[in-house]
Amino acid sequence: MKVHNPFRTAFVATLGVGLGLLLISSFENLSTILLYVGTALFLSLGLDPIVGWLERRGLPRWAAVLATILGVLAAFTGIILMIVPIIVGQITQLVGTVQRLIESGLWTPVEDLRNWMKETFPLLLVDDVFAYVQEWFQSLDLGAIGSSIGESIIIIGAGVAAGLAGAFIVLILTIYFTASTPNLKKAVYQIVPASRRERFIDLSEQITDSVGYYVIGQVSLGVINGVLSAVFLNIIQAPFAAVLAVIAFFFSLIPLVGTLTGSTIIVLTCLVPGLGGPQTALIAAIYYLIYMQIEAYVIAPRIMGRAVSVPGAVVVIAALAGGALLGLLGALVAIPVAASILIIYRQVLIPRMNER
Repeated sequence: MKVHNPFRTAFVATLGVGLGLLLISSFENLSTILLYVGTALFLSLGLDPIVGWLERRGLPRWAAVLATILGVLAAFTGIILMIVPIIVGQITQLVGTVQRLIESGLWTPVEDLRNWMKETFPLLLVDDVFAYVQEWFQSLDLGAIGSSIGESIIIIGAGVAAGLAGAFIVLILTIYFTASTPNLKKAVYQIVPASRRERFIDLSEQITDSVGYYVIGQVSLGVINGVLSAVFLNIIQAPFAAVLAVIAFFFSLIPLVGTLTGSTIIVLTCLVPGLGGPQTALIAAIYYLIYMQIEAYVIAPRIMGRAVSVPGAVVVIAALAGGALLGLLGALVAIPVAASILIIYRQVLIPRMNER
């Protein structure tokens, strides 16, 4: 027995470690699929309030889901068909403008950098630095660089194809989850003991409603910022207004710091010599300063009023943690997750602590 017990303990411990490693490797291998499922659940919860609103207007569940999905797809397709040709044309115009500026000598980034370094660092041998950099460029193997660029293009193409396939999978899962949300909720509720089921259902409904209203609210803020930016930038004749409006829309989807980041990019673009100018950049900066105040104190409270309010510090920490784990999608999903944790903290943990 003295021999068998240590052997049995070591054997069971080894099996436990092996099982843990197997689970970890399984999660790593299934990370992409889990990301698709999580994204689809997140989007379906965002569409569920719209489906519920249509159901309250008399539509059956299947018709409400179909109308919601078709409406979203139609809006997305319309935006792509309307904006993509403009963006492609303006990007082509941007490349041509930069090329003409360089060829005409009005914009010489290398010479401008050389002159700036000479004025800023008078003790630095700027000409020697540029001569060294030029020799280094001349010593590069252009064949190897071309091969590397070709491989990069292939990798980028494969990434785009994988992204499109992933988007299609997420779309199918979103349709399925949106259509079967009530059944999925009932299935989860059945595994909770009857004595705690009512409280669990109440908290779950609060969390799902909060996530849904958050998704709708954040997209609404992005649409408002994008549309107003397109109108304003066309009025002041800013360069590439359509491209900058799309930038404003997508950055507005990022909570707390997205509008500020997108506005900064737009103002700096307007400031580029030959594209905009100091006057255009100043007008854009004033507009976005005013808009951010209106968004923070007027628009956002009204739109996000039905979602759970999350303190600013928690928003920053959650967005940073989510971004570090899952990139941009993680930063977006992290805020509803933080809101859900706050609901549990306020309605479960604090009352239990007060009872003791």
